[in-house]
Amino acid sequence: MLQALGLGAAALAVAGVALPVLPTTPFLLLSAWAFARSSPRLEAWLRDHPRLGPPLKAWEQRRAIPARAKVFALTSLPLSGLLIHASGAGLAVTATVGVALACVGGWVLTRPS
Repeated sequence: MLQALGLGAAALAVAGVALPVLPTTPFLLLSAWAFARSSPRLEAWLRDHPRLGPPLKAWEQRRAIPARAKVFALTSLPLSGLLIHASGAGLAVTATVGVALACVGGWVLTRPS
């Protein structure tokens, strides 16, 4: 089950490299977590992958988020908040989501690049 989760997350991470609307990092981390608990061979493949390995190693060693990912996250967070508001969500929901998104944005900003 963990291998299937890891493979699915790795597929989404690979797709996220090419698709700007799909985040790579969360799927990459999920895949690494699942492979570390289920398949040393697949974990080694992921860590040695030329495109996926470096950001994974940067996160594990320094808790760093690539600058490109930071820009995307910090751009998409307020857009997501506006989308929630535009969908007709009530004031309480919009405010709660806005606070959560601001907290996530602050956390992203504090990570090294």
